[in-house]
Amino acid sequence: MTWPIITLSVVLILTSIVLALFILLHKSRGGGMSDLFGGGMSTGMGGSSVAERNLDRLTVTVGLVWLFAIIGLLVLYRFFPEIGAMG
Repeated sequence: MTWPIITLSVVLILTSIVLALFILLHKSRGGGMSDLFGGGMSTGMGGSSVAERNLDRLTVTVGLVWLFAIIGLLVLYRFFPEIGAMG
């Protein structure tokens, strides 16, 4: 494997972890995974705060980086098979 594949693989792994954490940090809107971490107890707090909007922006940005890393790996493996060749 060469440096482009290794770099995109590391980016993909890191953004996958960060994206999962950001999704779990979102405010609960009626049950789900965030209730496991106490999200259902804060029903009195507003959902349109600056922090919530910034978290939305960060989630979308990390999601786009994640998507481009997947597309980049697809392009490298599909159109440049000699880059992905082991050995």
